[in-house]
Amino acid sequence: MVALKEVREVVRQLQARYEKTKDLQADFAQKTRIEGFDRPITSSGQVLIKKPGRLRWSYLDPSIEHIYVNHDDVKVYVPEHKQVLVGKLTQMAASKAPLELLLGAAKLEQSFRIEPTPGNGRGAGGLRLLTLLPKSQEGEAGRSVQRIVLEVFPKTYFIRMVTLYEMSGNVVSFEFSSLQSNVGLGDTFFELKLPVDVEVVKAPVFSVPQ
Repeated sequence: MVALKEVREVVRQLQARYEKTKDLQADFAQKTRIEGFDRPITSSGQVLIKKPGRLRWSYLDPSIEHIYVNHDDVKVYVPEHKQVLVGKLTQMAASKAPLELLLGAAKLEQSFRIEPTPGNGRGAGGLRLLTLLPKSQEGEAGRSVQRIVLEVFPKTYFIRMVTLYEMSGNVVSFEFSSLQSNVGLGDTFFELKLPVDVEVVKAPVFSVPQ
C-alpha cells in the first residue's frame, strides 16, 4: 500500500530529525473548537524544548500562563492568579499542550499506531499527514484523545501542525512557526523563579482552565 509506505517514510524522517535535535524553540498558534460552539478559542505563545525531558510552554496571548516540564514533573504558573499548580505530566489535561508528543517525537511508534490520514491526507509540500491512534488508555491523553493528526514541514521534517481530536468532540490544533533548533538553550530557560507572594497548589487531577 503506497500510502502506508509514504507514512512510514515520513515517520522515519521525523524521528531521525528529532533524534538529532538537542534543543528547539518555536512560536505556536492554538485554536480550540469546542463542541456546540461556532467560534474557536485562539491563543498563542512560545515553546522551548531541551533534551532530556525539559520543556517550557508559554501562553502569551490573550493571557499569560507558563507550563514548565522536567521529565514527569509539571508546574503551571499563572502570574495573574499569583498561583503555581504542581502535578505530573501523566495527569496533564490533553488539550493544554501536546507536551508528551513533542518530548517523545523520536519514539512515536512506542505510544501510537500510525496510519495514513483519510481523504486527501497531505500537508505542506505534498507530504503525507500522519494519523496517530493512542495505543494505551492510560494517562489523560489516552483517555480523552481519539486521534491526533500530524503535519510536518517539508525538507526539515519538524512538526508543523498537531491536531487533537478529543472524545468530547472538541478539536484542538497547534501550528508551529519560526522554528530554531540546536541553538544551545541554557537550563535557566527551564527553571521557574517565583515571586515570594505566589501560592503553590498541588494538583491531584491536572486540569487548568485556559
